[in-house]
Amino acid sequence: MAKTVSIDEYRGLIGQHLGTSEWVTVDQAMIDKFADATGDHQFIHVDIEKAKLTPFGGTIAHGFLTLSLLPLLNQLTDMPRVGGIKMGVNYGSNRLRFLAPVRAGKRVRGHFKLLEFDEKRPGQCQQTTEVTVEIEGEDKPALIAEWIGQFFV
Repeated sequence: MAKTVSIDEYRGLIGQHLGTSEWVTVDQAMIDKFADATGDHQFIHVDIEKAKLTPFGGTIAHGFLTLSLLPLLNQLTDMPRVGGIKMGVNYGSNRLRFLAPVRAGKRVRGHFKLLEFDEKRPGQCQQTTEVTVEIEGEDKPALIAEWIGQFFV
């Protein structure tokens, strides 16, 4: 269960590792649904037979699918949460790099580190979190992002 902290306690966590998520399986069904949602049906994602002929040896997840898992991975951690949050919104990212493909059937998990935290105005906070998405059994992460979010208390 995630620990509830005050805004001041959370601010004190800048520079620290906040938590690591549970593993999430990125299967072909998830990849196919993402392809349908985005209209990106490039064969490397959806054609199992053609994808076997590539250096990847099979289908891979869209980079943006992996990125879209950040909110889920965030929820699957026990990292501290500021008490009294009414809503949170994505604000963007400062930096994003896709470093390795996620092959269909692989599991991923997120590692979260708080880089910045500001109270923009009373009740509105902004945080920048470095997220590294690890691929189970692989040396290189799928992605590293500086993810900016705002929340309202």
